[in-house]
Amino acid sequence: LLYIYKVWGQHIDLRELTIECNPDDVTEAFAARLATLNVNRVSMGAQTFNNNRLRFLHRRHNREEIMQAVNHLRHVGIKNISIDLMFGFPEETMEEWQTDLQEAIKLNVEHISAYSLMYEEGTPLFHMKQKKKIKDIDEETSLAMYEMLINQLTKTGYEHYEISNFARPGYRSLHNSSYWHEVPYIGLGASAHSYGHGTRKWNISNIKTYMDSVACNRLPYEIEILNQNMQYNDLITTALRTREGINLTNFKRKYGEERLNYLLHEAKPHLDLGNMELSKHHLSLTRKGLFTSDDIMSDLIYIED
Repeated sequence: LLYIYKVWGQHIDLRELTIECNPDDVTEAFAARLATLNVNRVSMGAQTFNNNRLRFLHRRHNREEIMQAVNHLRHVGIKNISIDLMFGFPEETMEEWQTDLQEAIKLNVEHISAYSLMYEEGTPLFHMKQKKKIKDIDEETSLAMYEMLINQLTKTGYEHYEISNFARPGYRSLHNSSYWHEVPYIGLGASAHSYGHGTRKWNISNIKTYMDSVACNRLPYEIEILNQNMQYNDLITTALRTREGINLTNFKRKYGEERLNYLLHEAKPHLDLGNMELSKHHLSLTRKGLFTSDDIMSDLIYIED
């Protein structure tokens, strides 16, 4: 952080300086150090308050350490805390998921992100599923859990501003919001991604090679030049995740009337079904549309001949 301040300090938006960590990282000393570095937002991967499921995920922390971490951060004056939750564990019941939500609400953190458990190829969870050691929950239960998530958090004052993200008023994640609204960003370090000016860059993942190259004043990265169709597809899969959706005035200015007509033509079936809505020059998903968002976005993607 000290290095970043030195090199990029004048460009950093200090309204939000976030650090991501695990709950067991947040000791009293760690929290005090964050406060001296002007960190004003902390995002933690709580995942669940069920200790058995935390062990299933091979997480180092337990339920009590989540609570302690929040208390340590509050004690040093950090007023913007985000936690990640996960739902859809094998054999998880609706009652168990409701308990997790109630625990999260009791913490009174400013921001909550929640995601369905994914079985990424190559992970231990994926292999366990392949060998039928665990069984994925059915789609109906997963959708019911997502609906419970929305109902419980919005009822207690959280704003559902993006498909997987909820915030107290005034506490939307600024850096995540920049990803969803085409704001350029710079990634520092091995594997970090950067975006802007019609390009997408990603630094190599090998840490030693990355450090050796930087020591020789070379930045080892790969780059992708984004044509207009690629930028359009990026917009579909990011802006439509947000509550506001796509600003059609800005869209027309960037992509032209012909592409706007294409977008509205492809969106019409979803508008007719009530899965999307047009309001104040914005095209967005309705609550009903959130449950089939991947299919809707897929329909709006432009496929080159």
